Amino acid sequence: MKVGYLGPKATFTNMAVNQQFPGVESVPFLTIPNCLDAMMADKVDVALVPVENTLEGSVNITLDYLIHEVFLPIHGEVTVPIKQHIMVHPFREDKWREIEVVYSHSHAIAQCHKFLHTELNGIACEYMTSTAAAAQFVKENPHINGAAIGNLLTAEEYGLKIVKHNIHDSMNNHTRFLILSKNPVHYSAATSHLVGHKTSLMVTLPADRSGALHQVLSAFAWRKLNLVKIESRPTKTGLGNYFFLIDLDRKMDDVLIPGAIAELEAIGCEVKILGSYPYYMTE
Repeated sequence: MKVGYLGPKATFTNMAVNQQFPGVESVPFLTIPNCLDAMMADKVDVALVPVENTLEGSVNITLDYLIHEVFLPIHGEVTVPIKQHIMVHPFREDKWREIEVVYSHSHAIAQCHKFLHTELNGIACEYMTSTAAAAQFVKENPHINGAAIGNLLTAEEYGLKIVKHNIHDSMNNHTRFLILSKNPVHYSAATSHLVGHKTSLMVTLPADRSGALHQVLSAFAWRKLNLVKIESRPTKTGLGNYFFLIDLDRKMDDVLIPGAIAELEAIGCEVKILGSYPYYMTE
């Protein structure tokens, strides 16, 4: 099995792959569309891509590409805590507070604002294409008095020393990743625990019908089907035209969810099942 993921190596996406598919060959891709296109071309067997972050919200390129460009069923989801650390070249481990510049991705630097403001106030920050790129730069340029912000895998991959753990502002920052494949996926998920199951639907409302969204929600409510997420995205057919992505916190059954789908179709909605799958949480 080959697992494609949003690269480069040693990112949080790479961590999610290692935790869900330990020991499996993994292939990094430059962009999410490149990763999903490789899946469609059978260059990889599974694709793992980010879909939502606690602080940044939904990853729209993932949602839009899945809906408008390719159709890949969702076979799983894993949530990974985002823990950032500051790391330096081993030569500078004892004098890390004398660093003159911090390198990382713009999101990582923003997530560590409080630490940088209080502990390294006045130190310049330079944006890199990823946390892994920042770590690689620090590793390959020991003459520069700099540090990188990244995760544990980043430090291990590039041989840097972590001098301060958990410098991120929010302890509740997590990223959700989707596991996508044309075929059923079997994996051990040895380093994460099963939380439950979800069923994801795409619902397009009938045009010019008052109260249509209320009817959609009612179809789930009276059946006591709990929605853990509902989000609108443009259909790209004109201004004001949207579809809804709905996540239910239960596995597809033979009665309740099919009954809700039948009711939605009866009022003129189009419904597509995106997947019914387990979801996991890592430590």
